[in-house]
Amino acid sequence: MKTKLCGGRVFHAGVFENACSVIWENGTVIALGAECDGIAVDRELRADGFLVLPGLIDIHTHGRGGYDFSTATADEMRRMKADYARHGVTSLFPTLASATAEDWIRAIGAIEECGFDGVHLEGRYLNPAKRGAHSAELLAPLHAQELEEILSRVSIPCHLSAAFELDQDGSFAACAKRHGATMSLGHTAATAEQAKVAIERGVTAFTHLFNAMPPLHHREGGAVSVALEGMGYAELIVDGLHICPAMVRLAYRCLGKDRTVLITDSMEGTGCPDGVYSIAGQEVTLKDGRARTAYGALAGSTLDLWDGVKNLMRFAGIPLEEAIVCATETPARTVGIFDRVGSIDVGKRADLLLVEETGLQIRKVISAGEPVDGKEETK
Repeated sequence: MKTKLCGGRVFHAGVFENACSVIWENGTVIALGAECDGIAVDRELRADGFLVLPGLIDIHTHGRGGYDFSTATADEMRRMKADYARHGVTSLFPTLASATAEDWIRAIGAIEECGFDGVHLEGRYLNPAKRGAHSAELLAPLHAQELEEILSRVSIPCHLSAAFELDQDGSFAACAKRHGATMSLGHTAATAEQAKVAIERGVTAFTHLFNAMPPLHHREGGAVSVALEGMGYAELIVDGLHICPAMVRLAYRCLGKDRTVLITDSMEGTGCPDGVYSIAGQEVTLKDGRARTAYGALAGSTLDLWDGVKNLMRFAGIPLEEAIVCATETPARTVGIFDRVGSIDVGKRADLLLVEETGLQIRKVISAGEPVDGKEETK
């Protein structure tokens, strides 16, 4: 079945194109703009008065709706996948917090069964001094042999966050690189020099910049200075809590749209009432939208990625044309999936958002060519 979307202002190649049409078939875009002329279609959708954006991509999210990817069943993951789509996220890398290797392997199997675009391993291989909400009992040394056992079970794109300063001989990073995993420095106490060594070994990103790493200091800039001076992509949690607006603005001035990766780092309480939840082997309390461990550490966020886009516009004083790239193209490039998602282009998956020009509310989500049901489910 060929479907044509017409009448909207389509975001393509960095600008909004007026009254631009998009045609897709079997979930894949086959024509755009003038290419649509003369193509017979089976179904036509109108987007008059709307902005048409690529579907959002969240490469760092632990869960929502009462479920956590580390412990959820395949059926529960499918419910989560649908809930993400209802909130505009049509591509995501389910993120596994610290757990045993066996639990990771089980969760990876369920993630692959559910057809997610990839998986993000953020746990186990962290610096104990910067573990944040991750249970100390679930941390492990950066042993290449264990990583080999895990990655040999992964058949989808994999993104790996670790404290690579603890990879003394580089064998851990070499194993990840051999398996094609993209690597990110996170939960780290790395000095600037150690961060540069990690980059030489294949690290291309920084996990939730500023959080779970030493603060920027004028005598030792650490990982933050290396990220800001132009080396690699950098995740930002733009909820106004994890990073204050002024620091978001400063970071964006250094990183720009091509290196800023908006993430949520959301946890299972996202979209749920206040209460007691868990992450990375620890109980956390959610109150007024803030999740904290018993000792007061932030335990992920309850941010929706679209709110992060609007927050970035406000905090950094930038237009939607820049902010949307940070939640679509740049994360896709970070984890190596820009060939199939992250922009509205021929040959890519038909993941689209119809957004009101005034108020920027998402009014319709199209995932793989099909409108998403607006009914919400939570645990």
